[in-house]
Amino acid sequence: MRIDKYLKSARIIKRRTIAKEACEQGRVLINGKIAKPGAEVEIGDEIDIIFGTKPMKIKVEKLLEHT
Repeated sequence: MRIDKYLKSARIIKRRTIAKEACEQGRVLINGKIAKPGAEVEIGDEIDIIFGTKPMKIKVEKLLEHT
């Protein structure tokens, strides 16, 4: 599943366009590497998101297909 779609479907980010912008700005990392909006997320991946001064660390435990 694409990272921008995952962030939206997991309700981490409210809209997919905002998730895409965060990726394009280099504020989303998958396993320590900067993620492009189309980067694939798999179970077991660690996602780091930086929102201002609030870093967030997420471990992917399952993939949700709904939007």
